[in-house]
Amino acid sequence: MSDDVAVLRAFNRRYTQHIGVLEDRFLGRGRPLAESRLLFEVGLDGSTVLELRERLSLDSGYVSRLLRSLEDTGLVTVAADPTDGRRRLVELTAAGTEEWEELDRRSDELAAGLLDPLGPTQRDRLREALGTAERLLRAATAEFVVVDPLSEEALTAMGRYLAEIADRGVGGGASLGAASDGAETMRRPDGVFVLVRSDGEVVGCGGVRPLGDGIGEVKRMWVSPAVRGTGMGRRLLDHLEAWVLRLGHDVVRLDTNGVLTQAITMYESAGYTPIERYNDNPHAERFYEKRLR
Repeated sequence: MSDDVAVLRAFNRRYTQHIGVLEDRFLGRGRPLAESRLLFEVGLDGSTVLELRERLSLDSGYVSRLLRSLEDTGLVTVAADPTDGRRRLVELTAAGTEEWEELDRRSDELAAGLLDPLGPTQRDRLREALGTAERLLRAATAEFVVVDPLSEEALTAMGRYLAEIADRGVGGGASLGAASDGAETMRRPDGVFVLVRSDGEVVGCGGVRPLGDGIGEVKRMWVSPAVRGTGMGRRLLDHLEAWVLRLGHDVVRLDTNGVLTQAITMYESAGYTPIERYNDNPHAERFYEKRLR
């Protein structure tokens, strides 16, 4: 067993013992952790069954059983979405809202009790360490999912990408276009568009489109600030390069703007070499190529 695996397992054992995971009545509320966690994830604003499944990485049968139990105790209601009959909405009842608030209060008390023996310096160290651990584990458990680049979820991710690079000065205040511009070129079977999901949230995206002559181009590559600094950008780039090969290309190209210095550093460290301009993108200033085989 490696040292890092041993440390993680030891932390898991100690943490789960002290937060009551092993008890059949989590936080003294008469139900196991799984039901309490699901109730908490439904939240005061409600959720859909699909969102709960994706956020908690649970199969549909298990989620259905947990929801039936919460329905039987009068804590939630499950009904068809009036705007989309294919979706099911989960909402807290009045009793469920009271229970949610009580769980939230007791969770705060439990966390405060664990921190009480620590001094200010120790608390600062623990907060920093746990924050780093949460971000790294979130990145480690992320999934790469192929979607239609013209789907609502994909366009939202690309919209976030465009908004962010505009905020950083790309375009000089001029419009960077719509998220849908050129999206059809990343559609299967000739191209691909990938979303990065973590805990049900999209934290990254990127696509590949063909340029001809055995060349594929990486486009709209973006990583959320929530997982930056965790190596997610390089993992996503590696994943897209694998797709370039899978789509039958030997060479990958990409363009970027000079203000995106972190991206440029990553591309160059990944083996990309500068080349002459190969497209008419008015917002691109740097052009790169990498031979994959």
